[in-house]
This record gives sequence, C-alpha cells and structure tokens, in this order.
Amino acid sequence: MLQNLRMLTNKNIEVKGVNLLIIRETFTEVSTIGNLYLDGEWLCDTLELPYIDNQRSISCIPVGQYKVRLRTARESATRDYLHLLVEDVPNRDYILFHIGNSAKDTRGCVLVGIGREQDLVKNSTLAMGLLMKEILNLGGTNINLIIKNK
Repeated sequence: MLQNLRMLTNKNIEVKGVNLLIIRETFTEVSTIGNLYLDGEWLCDTLELPYIDNQRSISCIPVGQYKVRLRTARESATRDYLHLLVEDVPNRDYILFHIGNSAKDTRGCVLVGIGREQDLVKNSTLAMGLLMKEILNLGGTNINLIIKNK
C-alpha cells in the first residue's frame, strides 16, 4: 500500500513508528519460542511461557496488537538496562521485553535471544542490545507490537 501511495503521489512518504511482530512457532509444555521481526526484518528469537489462559505469572500474553514503550532502568526495580514495556495487556501489567535464556527467567514477559534450542534462547544480552539500538535509531516512539501464532 505504501508503494502504491508513493507511485500515486510521486513522493517519498515517511512511515512513523516502529513495528514489531512476534510469530510464535514452537510450543512445548515449558515454553513458546518464536521470531521477532522489526519493520518486516528478522531481528532475533523470542522465548515466552506457554499460553495458559493469560494467567498472571504463568502464561504468555494473548495473540493480538499492543502498544509498547521504552522503559528506563530508573523506572524498574529489577532491570538495570533500557527495555520495553508492553502496554494495555488485558488483566496483566508489567509485561516486558527483557534479558533471559529460559522459562525460569520470565513470569509472563518476552525474552529475546540470538540462537535457540528447545526451551532456550541464547545470547540474550546481545539480542536486547541490538533490539534497543534499532528502536532508538528509529526514534524510540510509537512502537507497535503484533503477536501471532504460526
């Protein structure tokens, strides 16, 4: 559609915002593993808890669309680095994108990594740094998240 608008108007149209997409693809009793795309390009792997009716601290969040914002270390009692906060998740709060490698490292949040094994993501600190760098390079505001199951 954007290309069609450019052709019709003969102008470059700047798209505002950052678009994140998680496609969940591996489901076990312990975890949910997926791919994270930033503006259509693969960025890293994700690990979440399995879906258990959106129950607090034991389930990943439902598929859907969410707003996301940057969250600084000053705002957090447990994270001493810049990370992401998923907003307006029904019946949940403080759903974060943060560093971690296994389901033991999350209570419903999204862990990022580069490389994966069953119930595990690797190089999480590297992936988190890359994600934050890319989001900041794109302005760091108006972050949208879509979560889908494969």
